[in-house]
Amino acid sequence: MSEISRALEECGALQYGEFTLASGAKSDYYINIKKASTNPKVLYLISQLMAEKLQTENLRPDRIAGVVLGSIPLAAALSMATGIPYVMVRKEQKDHGTKELIEGDIEPGDRVLVVEDVITTAGSSIKAISLLRESGAAVSDVLTVVDREGGGKESLEKIGVSLISLVKGSEIVKGRK
Repeated sequence: MSEISRALEECGALQYGEFTLASGAKSDYYINIKKASTNPKVLYLISQLMAEKLQTENLRPDRIAGVVLGSIPLAAALSMATGIPYVMVRKEQKDHGTKELIEGDIEPGDRVLVVEDVITTAGSSIKAISLLRESGAAVSDVLTVVDREGGGKESLEKIGVSLISLVKGSEIVKGRK
């Protein structure tokens, strides 16, 4: 079992049973990254493993983007670990304040790395990437804690984006058996 799988299980983020995912798919395991990202030791581990991935994958983003709500702590922690500024991408426009869908500074041409907690179909990532690209950002990679291997990688490839994960769902399940 990988270090990240063990940490997810130990903090209670990895649960087994019968679950319906955001995509509507059924699963015998669920990863509640919010349990992990509210645990400082696990959040720190995730940020360090993600920072290592930036090095090994030779990624050099100008900005990190987190999608509200689940991946914001991950984006903030990775930003602190690397010194790379981050932005927050809303799923829908608020009817108050600045009404911005992207909070934080993005300049046209900025290379933006989208950070996600768990990817199944990549639907929310694709929406965020579309918003970022409309703002002039260049997005070519998504870094996720868990790739559930539910077609997200292939969906992202169709829009010219690579999916990089810390762990795959099959590795988590395999480690359990």
